[in-house]
Amino acid sequence: MPKPFEVGNQFWKLRTKHGVDKLFKDPQLLWEQACEYFEATDSRKWVKDDWVGKDAIKVERKNETPYTKSGLALYLDCDWRTIEALKEDTNKDFLHIITRIEQIIYTQKIEGASVGAFNPSIVARELGLAEKQEIDANVRAKNVSFE
Repeated sequence: MPKPFEVGNQFWKLRTKHGVDKLFKDPQLLWEQACEYFEATDSRKWVKDDWVGKDAIKVERKNETPYTKSGLALYLDCDWRTIEALKEDTNKDFLHIITRIEQIIYTQKIEGASVGAFNPSIVARELGLAEKQEIDANVRAKNVSFE
């Protein structure tokens, strides 16, 4: 066995693989796993207690779960930056798939907020939507002397 730093050492060639495996070898695999995340999220409901009627009868209301980029990243066991980096991949199909995934997440939140399934304020903040009002006020100072 050669010494680790011996001149001409070719020990590294004995490795079975070199470098780190890609998380997704092709865009289709990413799409399939994103669809699994969407299905898993659709089947996961949040239960909220509510009190109805004059007798305040307790009922459980099932609430939808919104799709999120962070939820997808957790499901895929990575972070969103890893997924974003795939957009720069030489395979332009990754760009198409990731853009489609982002559109699905965005649309599901907007539609959910529109029908009251999700809190509109939280969704608007997360999506970077804001209602802006500009107030133009002119203030004039009067010469007042204090003696």
